[in-house]
Amino acid sequence: MAAGELSESDRLALDRTIRLAEESCRFEFSVYVGTADSDDTRAWATRLHNRLVVPSRSVLVLVDPARRAIEVVTGGDVRRHLSDAEVELAVLAMSSELAAGSLLSGLQRGITMLAEHARPQNTLHA
Repeated sequence: MAAGELSESDRLALDRTIRLAEESCRFEFSVYVGTADSDDTRAWATRLHNRLVVPSRSVLVLVDPARRAIEVVTGGDVRRHLSDAEVELAVLAMSSELAAGSLLSGLQRGITMLAEHARPQNTLHA
């Protein structure tokens, strides 16, 4: 298996992680692993995000192993719950796992962190 590829069992594990993340925070997660069709990985990730069914309620995680790039694009509704600093922490966590050669662990860790931070806070009303 080439670097940057997910096996069938890895895909199933990633699907479980995504499903748990979506249940946790009620936003949709999408993952793209592969070569971006543009040198500007951010622009490519944004175009992919805009093609999602409900971009305003979606998070797209793009990993381009060849360029060693990670991009996270969040929709408007998601940004109300997930700050840029929280996204940066998740990207940093993913980067360290990817540098160690673990694509699946990096994606799982990053998605879990993003979902935890995006989860609406429980508030008590008087």
